[in-house]
Parts: sequence; C-alpha cells; structure tokens
Amino acid sequence: MLRVGMASGWHVHARGYAEELKAIPDAAIAAVWDEEPKRGVPWAAELGAPFEPDLQRFMARDDIDGIVCDAPTNRHAEVMIAAANAGKHIFTEKVMAPTVKECQAIADAVRKAGVKFCISFPARTRPKFLFAKRVAEEGLIGDITLLRVRVAHDGSSGGWLPPHFYDPVACGGGAMMDLGAHPMYLARWILGRPERIRSTFLHMTDHAVEDNAVSVVEFANKAIAIIETSFVSRHCPDILELHGTAGALFTGGPEDSVQLRSDKVGGALDGWICPADLPDALPRPIRIWANALLHGTPIPFGLEEGIQLTELMENAYAARESAKSFG
Repeated sequence: MLRVGMASGWHVHARGYAEELKAIPDAAIAAVWDEEPKRGVPWAAELGAPFEPDLQRFMARDDIDGIVCDAPTNRHAEVMIAAANAGKHIFTEKVMAPTVKECQAIADAVRKAGVKFCISFPARTRPKFLFAKRVAEEGLIGDITLLRVRVAHDGSSGGWLPPHFYDPVACGGGAMMDLGAHPMYLARWILGRPERIRSTFLHMTDHAVEDNAVSVVEFANKAIAIIETSFVSRHCPDILELHGTAGALFTGGPEDSVQLRSDKVGGALDGWICPADLPDALPRPIRIWANALLHGTPIPFGLEEGIQLTELMENAYAARESAKSFG
C-alpha cells in the first residue's frame, strides 16, 4: 500500500492529483498539510484524512510513504527538502523551484536520502508529442530548424484562475512560469541543450504577473524554438510545429491531428500524411510516480528534467529585462 501525504492544496491541480490517487487500488491519502489551514482543514475532511498544520510533524508521520507537493512555487524547496530529509518520496507540480540554486538543493537532499522523485510533465506522456520526439530523434524531417509550441487558455480574461495565481512572489511569475512550462520542457526534451533566450512578456489584464508571453530559444544544434503561452486566449488548442531541412510535422490544432510531410518518405506516402503508428500514451504523471513506488517501474522525468526546466524559466525571466523600446 502506498500512503500519500498531500502537501498543500494551493495549486489548481492538487485536487485532481488527489482524485487520481484515490482511483489507484493500492494507494491511499494518509494526511494533508496546507500552509493555509482555512483551505487545508475542509479539504482534508473531504478526503477523509487528518489535517496536520505543522510541516515538520506532517513529514515525520510514519503513515506517509511519499508526498505530493502542490505548495506555492516559492515554498517548493522548503517542502521537498523537508520531505527528502524525512525519507519521503516526492511528486511535485511544475516548476521544481523558481531558481536553479534551489533545484540543486532539492536534488542534493533527494539523492542523499535515496528517495524517488517525479515532476509532473503531462505533455511528455501524450502520443502526438512522443511522436514529435521520435521524428526529431530519427531525422524523419532532416535536421530540425524550428520548433513552435503554443499552450494557452483564458484563465485571466475568463476570470477562472484563483487570485493567488497572480502573486509574483508565491508563483515566481505568471503565464510563462505556469502554463509556459509545458512548451518549455517539450522544447528542451526535443531539441537538447539551449544556448540563448529572448522573451517578451505582456500584461493585458490588471494583474501583477504577465498573462501573454513568448520566449525564443536558440539551441546548440542551431534549431530555434518559439515558446508561446497565454492566460488571455479563448478557444486556443495546443499546437506543436516541427520544421526541418526535409519536411515538417504539425500536431494539435482545432482537429487535434498529426500531419507529416517529408522528402524522406516517398512512394505511396508522398505528400501530407496522418501517421497511424503513433506511440502509445504513457500513464499520467501521478500514476507513473505511484507505479514506480509500488512496482519499481522507471520515472521518465525526474531531477535532471526538473532542473533543466527551471534553468529555462530563470533565464526566460531574466531575458525580458534586455528589451529595447522603439523611438
């Protein structure tokens, strides 16, 4: 039996993770901690689990094997280092922490304790993105020249994101830090090592963090990634484009399709095709973590991938300061 402690309900995904865990036959929610007792106490009651207001006592509980960290981003290091020091396995919402320095401290504690760590990278479990990774790795469209990824919603313009998602200290940023994490980790996974980055972050609503953002990343393999995200885009499907010297791949869009055209694919498959051999979907990230603890299966996104994402984010936010005005 996997006994899990829920470490905060701050993030909008926390309740979803709890529901996923409840659906796993060999998993149970053992306790809840929250930095805001007014939120944590009723949530614990809903889950039928005790509420523990003190973080250290929560981590010291002998009925917890691992924790799910959905605390404010600026408290991730505090929560996860405490978990590792207490010998608890860790599942965390992205991003791992606001700075690479904090990520390294988390990684040091995790490695020293020998506990298992998984970060939530759900896009890396989906067939269309797994296929994009294969296309790049196998050179199916030649050398990659450009990757464009857009992940956006109307959380700000539609008014459905919680107010605390606009706290620049707690969140570490706005649309790019939260939703932009998905295109960022996809770009890093598909293209490899980044070398330079430029950013444009704008405010279309009256909040303290950006709600409309683009970063352009240059990679060591000479490919360019355009990372787009927004909290002010209505009816905006996820889109990934991959362009190469011998073809192109388009995924997502209104029909959520996958279309490939390549000079390397000839004969009966000449022209645009919809590949029928997409990779199988991987389990959801929380299930990957649970399976690793229960059955010893591998975790495809852990400490290294978490640090890589924060490195991109830290530099993306630093890069916005270099913008020059016209006139």
